[in-house]
Amino acid sequence: MKQPERLQALQREYRQLRSQLAHVGYLSKGSVIHRAPGRPGSRYQWTTKIKAKTLSLTLSANQYQWLKEAVANQRKIERVLRQMHRLSRKIMRLKFPDESRRKPLHPKVLSLI
Repeated sequence: MKQPERLQALQREYRQLRSQLAHVGYLSKGSVIHRAPGRPGSRYQWTTKIKAKTLSLTLSANQYQWLKEAVANQRKIERVLRQMHRLSRKIMRLKFPDESRRKPLHPKVLSLI
């Protein structure tokens, strides 16, 4: 694939990822668990970190369903953002391949970005 075609393909993929962000609902960090009946502990529970402290809350069934979706949305957003970061770096390298630098980038550094 030629460089301009590859750049266009990467930009198209970036736009698709960006459009996914517009359709995400509520967000929440942490995790939610649903314990089977008869197990010790609360049936529905949400655990998260706030100011370097772990916080666990007992939930109702409705709260559990809502937070379960919000946590899934949060994880989706984080995955999409990681992909967008990776694509941004690739697009930057293709758009500006011959920029002068004081010191050339080592190939190992290029593989990291």
